[in-house]
Amino acid sequence: MDRHSAEFPLAAGIALAELPPPADGDLEHEMLRVALREQRAILENAPVGIVFTLPGQFKSCNPRICEMLDYSYAELSRLHPAQVFGSPADYQALTAEAYPVLAAGGLYEKGEHPFRRRDGSVIWARLRGRAVDPSAREAGTIWIVEDVTETRQTMIEVQAIMTNATVGIMFSRNRVIQRYNPAFAAMFGWRDGEALGRSTRILYPDDDSFVEGGARSYSKLARGLPYRVELELVRKDGEPIWVQVNGYLFNPDDPDLGTVWMYEDRTREKQDEVQLRNALMENRAILDNAVLGIAVVENGATVHCNSKMEELFGSPAGGMDGARVRALYPDDATWRMARQDTARSFRAGQVHSAEYRMVRRDGTLFWARLSGRLFDLAEQGGRSVWLLDDVTAQREAADAVRRARDELEIRVAERTAELAGANRLLQEEIVERRQAEARVHHMAYHDSLTGLPNRALLADRLDCALRTAHRNARDARDGKGRLAVMFLDLDRFKTINDSLGHATGDHLLREVAKRLCAAVRDSDTVARLGGDEFVVLLPDVDGAPECALVGDKIIDALATPFPFEGHSLHISPSIGICLCPDDGKDVETLMRHADAAMYHAKAAGRNNYQFFDQRMNQAAARRFELESHLRGALLREEFELHYQPIIDTATRRLHALEVLLRWRRGTGGTGGETVLVGPDEFIPILEENGMIVPVGEWVIRSACEQSMAWQRQGLSAVPLAINLSARQFMHDGLVNSIRRIVGATGIDPSLVEFELTETALMQHGGQTLEILRQINDMGMRLSIDDFGTGYSSLAYLKRFPVRKIKIDRAFVRELEASAEDRAIVAAVMALANSLGLSVVAEGVETEGQYALLGGYGCQFAQGYLFARPLPAGEAARLLAGAVLK
Repeated sequence: MDRHSAEFPLAAGIALAELPPPADGDLEHEMLRVALREQRAILENAPVGIVFTLPGQFKSCNPRICEMLDYSYAELSRLHPAQVFGSPADYQALTAEAYPVLAAGGLYEKGEHPFRRRDGSVIWARLRGRAVDPSAREAGTIWIVEDVTETRQTMIEVQAIMTNATVGIMFSRNRVIQRYNPAFAAMFGWRDGEALGRSTRILYPDDDSFVEGGARSYSKLARGLPYRVELELVRKDGEPIWVQVNGYLFNPDDPDLGTVWMYEDRTREKQDEVQLRNALMENRAILDNAVLGIAVVENGATVHCNSKMEELFGSPAGGMDGARVRALYPDDATWRMARQDTARSFRAGQVHSAEYRMVRRDGTLFWARLSGRLFDLAEQGGRSVWLLDDVTAQREAADAVRRARDELEIRVAERTAELAGANRLLQEEIVERRQAEARVHHMAYHDSLTGLPNRALLADRLDCALRTAHRNARDARDGKGRLAVMFLDLDRFKTINDSLGHATGDHLLREVAKRLCAAVRDSDTVARLGGDEFVVLLPDVDGAPECALVGDKIIDALATPFPFEGHSLHISPSIGICLCPDDGKDVETLMRHADAAMYHAKAAGRNNYQFFDQRMNQAAARRFELESHLRGALLREEFELHYQPIIDTATRRLHALEVLLRWRRGTGGTGGETVLVGPDEFIPILEENGMIVPVGEWVIRSACEQSMAWQRQGLSAVPLAINLSARQFMHDGLVNSIRRIVGATGIDPSLVEFELTETALMQHGGQTLEILRQINDMGMRLSIDDFGTGYSSLAYLKRFPVRKIKIDRAFVRELEASAEDRAIVAAVMALANSLGLSVVAEGVETEGQYALLGGYGCQFAQGYLFARPLPAGEAARLLAGAVLK
């Protein structure tokens, strides 16, 4: 007998011991003793704890309660009941709750309550109590204690599984929802507890599918088999959803206990299957209608080909599938040569392109141009795709032309030889005379050092150009046909000439003259007046813009150092420009005004050009004014971001937002008026003066902070497309700056997408690739902006980790009217699909453009058809919705 079951003087046992021995024939007394023994046996072997308590003490108990609490009877009888509770307060709370019920003669029940065992551990028990005498508390209470610790733990574990399961779980009985987990609620759009007690009809699109689903599932479940099927069900809002359904009966022998159902969302996979099937059908249609033969080859045999390939070789439909490629060549030598050439190209990772003589099924020969490439460059002997075109007619025509040309060359050579002897003497005499005349004329009208026209020839040409300019001014009303005079002086030439000697100065003047001639048109005149002064005449110019371009070319031409005898000479020009007839109508006036403008250029800091007419410098003044205000715009918080939506063409839902920089410049008025400056005016200035780097960092940080603010408001999180300029992209601190911003704002890197132009990508080779890889490794996406307007090279699309390209608006604008633009867009889509890239079309303004782009498979689009660039407040309203009308 263990310490739990020893010495249990329960009330029944004590009464039995105290009863006097029965008198002879006292049958009632003997029956009482038997009943008490039976009662004691029941109490001692009961599977639940039984306790008799008096106020503040344990009176008696059975072995089960001692076993539950790990006390001996003697130890438990010495304890105050509060000592098996978690705290005295818990004991007081229970007695306060129980005694009103007990005093009323009722049965007190509590589903579960914690008690403390001997070693301090906790057990959970279900309580039932009843007073011995409800009118007298001191009479005591009988308590029934049932251990529910394991049951409670099992319920907690089941609840955790339900709560954290990634698949929807639902329990039903008689097709009525009894219970479901959060994943089920999220999947079907029902709030927690909202669908309880409802018929499972709410999951089906109509009554017929509900009845059919029940008949198919329960007939299988009734046989004790699990039910598995893929169905189209509906969410609470009526939106269809494809799900994988698994059903199990709790007990196949008792179906009324209910059924457990598991749901897995398959909507995305279903959509992907449909898109894949459509893509395969489209590709098959393209292959069947291609003007070239197309075949896929593996292990020296044709896997499959299009109808054009079968037509070229005279094969019936399907007749080339599985055929050996060797049979297409007329002999072994040609076959071996083709194999060797192909292997060489494939090993180099190149497309193999060549022309070979091939044989049709009927034995006739023809010339074919083949172009083949491997599917996977890593598998040299793997599957490859081949394009084939019949070039027999072209080769025959080329041979005929070559033969005719050879015959003509022979005849011309013979006739030329006959005339050469007779003409040689005459030509020598003419050449000598002309050379002599040219030397005399050149010395009279050209500078002896540089060979440029001198002052005399310049005056003559300027006079002729003036007469032409006056005539054009009378005949034309659009201002074209003007004459420009550019007076050019070399900055600090005297210092070079004096410090390094006249030989160095003369060499520098000759080299400057060469570069000036290379920088202007053949019809323009470059003259040297003397010293370091040059004049450039530009006849027939449109006006100041064209002159400015020439001025820029001259400045750029002289910017490169001049090497000479171990020295690297640097020189820059100051250029004055005037126009006829605006700034003068005669030679003297034009030269004087051009000279005055040249001095104005020197006063402006050298190495620039200035126009004499200051009214024509308003654009430059405007630029200077903007640049001055831009330097403090960031500190004055004058920049703001606008957002233009990018939509999913398939659903017309919002896919992303392009981030656009705007400058709200203060006018300086007393009322705080502002004016919105267009990006075309100030962004080029930011790029030139280097301010694009701090401003670009502000754009990235502000966009990320705005995204996080929208998410905290409960709005949808969509990717942000942020433009990077070429100068900002090549800045050393770009990657670290992006990493700091992402860490500080907490934004998910997958919500950030950077857009770069093709020109920016191609400028710095390996350095560009390294920066792109670092950004890609952080989890951010990269896309190419204005695709098709830059290099348009296919190679860089494979080298760089880009995931999206944007078709420039120039190809979308005339999409409905231009067959060429439609062909370009279709080609871009085919290229993108083959490389696994997404495509965004910019500048979509009509439903017709939108329909054509959708037909070509363009995934995303943006433009005024959907929305203009919006401030943050209006963009937030877009995020609250789903579809842009």
